[in-house]
Amino acid sequence: MADKLKVTLVKSTIGAIPKHKATVEALGLRKLNKSVELPNNAATKGMVQQVRHLVKVEEI
Repeated sequence: MADKLKVTLVKSTIGAIPKHKATVEALGLRKLNKSVELPNNAATKGMVQQVRHLVKVEEI
């Protein structure tokens, strides 16, 4: 199991429901096609699962 997840915003949050916009912002994603490395834990996985249609996830 990987220690970290690389999360990339691949779809715009324009038109997304406010809860999803807030989740993307909380993940640290500000601009399209930007990536962040986050710890591979239950909290992060839950947030990613909520906005899975907007992001791409890779284990590193």
